[in-house]
Amino acid sequence: MHDYLLFIVIVFGVSALVVYLLGRLRVPSIVGFLFAGLIVGPHGLALVHDIKAVELVAEIGVVLLMFVIGLEFSLKTLMQLRGLVVVGGALQVALTILLVALIASFGFRHAPGPAVFYGFLVALSSTAIAIKLLQDRGELNAPHGMASLGILIFQDLCVVPLMLLIPVLAGTGGSAQDIIITIGKAAVFVAGILLASRWAVPHILHQVVHTKSRELFIITVIMLCLGTAVLTAELGLSLALGAFLAGIVISESEYSSQSVSDILPLKESFSALFFVSIGMLLDLRFAMNNAPMVCAIVLIILLVKVFATAVAAYGAGQALRPSLQTGFCLAQVGEFSFVLAAAGKAVGLIPSDEMFQLFLSASVFTMMLTPMFVITSARLSEGIVGLRPMRYLDKSRKVRMAEHYPSKLLGHVIIVGFGLNGRNLARVLRDADIPYVVLEMNSTTVRKMRQEGEPIFFGDGTSAEILHQLHIHSARILVVAISDAAATRRVVQIARHENPQLRIIVRTRYLAEMDDLKAAGANEVIPEEFETSVEIFARVLHHYHVPKNAIHQRIEEIRDDNYTMLRGIRLPAKALSERHSFLKGLHTETYQILKGTRADGVSIKALRLRAETGATILAVQRNDEVHQNPSPDFHLHADDLLLLIGNRESVEKSAEYLAGSG
Repeated sequence: MHDYLLFIVIVFGVSALVVYLLGRLRVPSIVGFLFAGLIVGPHGLALVHDIKAVELVAEIGVVLLMFVIGLEFSLKTLMQLRGLVVVGGALQVALTILLVALIASFGFRHAPGPAVFYGFLVALSSTAIAIKLLQDRGELNAPHGMASLGILIFQDLCVVPLMLLIPVLAGTGGSAQDIIITIGKAAVFVAGILLASRWAVPHILHQVVHTKSRELFIITVIMLCLGTAVLTAELGLSLALGAFLAGIVISESEYSSQSVSDILPLKESFSALFFVSIGMLLDLRFAMNNAPMVCAIVLIILLVKVFATAVAAYGAGQALRPSLQTGFCLAQVGEFSFVLAAAGKAVGLIPSDEMFQLFLSASVFTMMLTPMFVITSARLSEGIVGLRPMRYLDKSRKVRMAEHYPSKLLGHVIIVGFGLNGRNLARVLRDADIPYVVLEMNSTTVRKMRQEGEPIFFGDGTSAEILHQLHIHSARILVVAISDAAATRRVVQIARHENPQLRIIVRTRYLAEMDDLKAAGANEVIPEEFETSVEIFARVLHHYHVPKNAIHQRIEEIRDDNYTMLRGIRLPAKALSERHSFLKGLHTETYQILKGTRADGVSIKALRLRAETGATILAVQRNDEVHQNPSPDFHLHADDLLLLIGNRESVEKSAEYLAGSG
């Protein structure tokens, strides 16, 4: 027990130091954890001898990571991914296995059984690494993030059949009947878990919450997470898939937000150990002694994975650029491949320790390269799409969709992205009779919304040809509301080049992206994290009777200065209500006169509102005309809108008085 705790302390201590030092060089923390594992592991300084002890805790980290991802999703979102899961996932796994088997058979002269098995190993990607990186970069909801998640879900579902096929490939058994029965059991179990989200789990959590015990709630959530993961593992599925399904189940209840806040600190601590445990597997001396072969295998894996995954995502309906980005995000070998490798080694599909170490070394290196690939995926994808053959491929899809584009538009708004912000903007523009078109890369969303009459079109906003189809030269405003930061910058650059007079408004998640977007040509950049703060403080100051023009002046100063004033904003030392006592306790309210009520058809003098209630009429709006400080002889009519002022009690009393009969 003492040694076990000592190992954990060493791992966390070295990891903290390495991540801090590499962080100063802007190296992602995942790379730091991998290097920390290399240092403390048996092939490094050998500070930790028992890898199993660290791996045990690391598995909990992976489980909690996928559980939190599941909590942030829902069954509805999962159903929207079904095309990517079924079509994209199946294409990716099948094509990767085929390509690797052909290379192993004809390039390295392996027998068919081992050649196909090597395809199994390469087909799986690292759920923990890919999802973690995409989540940290805020790209999980971007097209390539959603495609990555869909394919990863299918890969996790494939673990059962791949494990069952290992004895078949080795010629040591495994009947078709056994395989079908096991897969059937797993399918029934997954369906049962999803059904539980409708009935059992919400009822259990409801009863637990009623006890008002935070400790009991946390224990119950962890039990559901780990329990589901263990059950799926017993059926041969991955722990990660079980935890993800458990998160999906709880996400359907009203307690998902509380679950995230309680589990998040545990997830961050334990998941770091997973990346450390992967780094411990690498034997750096062996890799250096066999550097040419290791590099060759790494290169083959990366090329095959990028190509197969990009083709799969493209075949599932994604545009070419995000398809390539998906390929770069999933180019690494997955953690469950190590389990398959161990099983294959036991039955002779990996014939020697040297072959096993070659696979192990190459796999860990692909994991170490993943952060670099994810960070540069947008730039690499744009470069590849710009090549002549790739332009033809991307153009072929545009031609198939071209018949749907509008023939003529003038002075319209182009909305790129149809998430929550895009939908809300479209609704407002529609109500205001302002012409607009929407560009969206989710083909399912396009088909659904087009059936509802939405002027929405499939395409990639980073393509000048697509923007031409939407008549960008005659557009008045472009609004970019997508989650992909790199794609957003590219859309702005192209749009500004195509139409120098265009007004470009961009939504971004973080303040740090503002300078790059404005440099690219955006007129207005709205960072979500600070616009929320602006709205909150404006409402608070208004409640304290700070003059509205002073509030608006502060807001404009903050926006014009790229929100930097929020860090040192200066307001009057005393609110207006403190310096001018005549405003204390005043309250304003609007009231619409209904037909047949006391105010309908009478003058303000005859109404005697001030005498009866203490409230005063400041203004009357009739149709589009506003009458300020109306005279006592002003006659009121039904549908007039009154602006009332007084203390709260008098204003509330006036509403009751006005609602009475004449």
